[in-house]
Amino acid sequence: MNKYIYELELKVRDYECDLQGIVNNANYQHYIEHTRHEFLLSAGISFAYLHQQQIDPVVARITMDFKTPLKSGDCFISKLYIKKEGIKYIFYQDLFRSSDLKIVLKSKVETVCVINGRLGHSELLDKTLSPYILNEL
Repeated sequence: MNKYIYELELKVRDYECDLQGIVNNANYQHYIEHTRHEFLLSAGISFAYLHQQQIDPVVARITMDFKTPLKSGDCFISKLYIKKEGIKYIFYQDLFRSSDLKIVLKSKVETVCVINGRLGHSELLDKTLSPYILNEL
């Protein structure tokens, strides 16, 4: 079974690389964040709209396992799937180099919602994301 529910193809830009000629580690967070934002847009909701509703999804924890470095000009595919644990939405996000589909990064992003300035449960986000939540098999 393909657990991924969304994917986005991206390309490494020169300025994202460090002196070793590989993507600087901090840029991987940009890649996976951009993927989450694009996923939400594809699901019909934006961070701007959520904020207007005083619902602010925020990152509580990120773990990233770097497997293969990307270099300038590399194209890669960012894929994700979601699980829900209590009030947390957990995004499992993996990056694959397009040329050979080699795994580049495995990450787990735990998010929570701040609603009207307080940690809470968002019915709007639950409704929007429910068709995409991976249930245990």
